[in-house]
Amino acid sequence: MIGRLTGSLLEKNPPSLLIDVQGVGYEVDAPMSTFYTLPTVGETVALFTHLVVREDAQLLYGFSTSTERVLFRALLKVNGVGAKVALAILSGLSTDEFLSCIATKDIAALIRVPGIGKKTAERLLVELQDKVESLGIGTVPAGSTAPRNDEPVRSQAEEALAALGYKPAEAVKLLDKSAADGQSVEQMIRAALRAASR
Repeated sequence: MIGRLTGSLLEKNPPSLLIDVQGVGYEVDAPMSTFYTLPTVGETVALFTHLVVREDAQLLYGFSTSTERVLFRALLKVNGVGAKVALAILSGLSTDEFLSCIATKDIAALIRVPGIGKKTAERLLVELQDKVESLGIGTVPAGSTAPRNDEPVRSQAEEALAALGYKPAEAVKLLDKSAADGQSVEQMIRAALRAASR
């Protein structure tokens, strides 16, 4: 099991990262909560990781804190929740916000996350209700990073929202509603996700 990676950040194109670890490039998918804390391309990054082995692929997921990874692993144990939905949850809600939804049984907030319908939200509430205290999860620190200069920032943000499950038209609408000039890709995505949750 690959539990942690430390190396040079070569690419960051939400939700995917490319990290050079002593000459080996690791492709890693990460939630937006992790993207908010990443350094600029070329700098050193350290991520906690979770490896998923399937018959047709080996998929690596990265997290800026062990807290995010603990929650990701807990989500994967919920019936009907795969890695894509788990990443969408961590991208659309902070750890504290998600745990608050579980504690208060706030189905409406969960349904606003792309990929989560009423049945999945209800299942999350039922299966995680008794596990929250045992997870030992704290607050996930927020951060920011500079935008890449090799692609239009707006285009990157649209692609990232599409990867999180939003239709292209929805992504454009959310960015029109929330984006401002001079924002980084991560800032634009964060603003769009906040707009979607209102």
